[in-house]
Amino acid sequence: MACEAARAATNKQADDIMILDVSELITITDYFVICSGGTERQLDTVAEAVVTRLAGLGVKPVRREGERGERWLLLDFVDFVVHILHTEEREFYRLENLWRDAPVVEWEHERAAAAETATEASG
Repeated sequence: MACEAARAATNKQADDIMILDVSELITITDYFVICSGGTERQLDTVAEAVVTRLAGLGVKPVRREGERGERWLLLDFVDFVVHILHTEEREFYRLENLWRDAPVVEWEHERAAAAETATEASG
């Protein structure tokens, strides 16, 4: 499901999307999905896209932190947490450095393979 959240963020042009496997480092969640955007409006759009896509799969966040127009939004889905940060906040807080011991999940390869399969099926 973390990969689905990343895909939803991609569809709304979120930047620098990454998934970190924090399951061996903390006990409250297994994955962090981290992405950024250049405006508060884009952050709101990304958050809405993530919630909508996952709701369609029967998954809803148990908690949301940050209101519309804020520069850091957090969506807690228990097994994974989505951090949507303004580009400046992302550079300041550097979550990927804070959690640098967490392995990066290669979700884009999965996305590329799915697109290739769809192209082959239609051609």
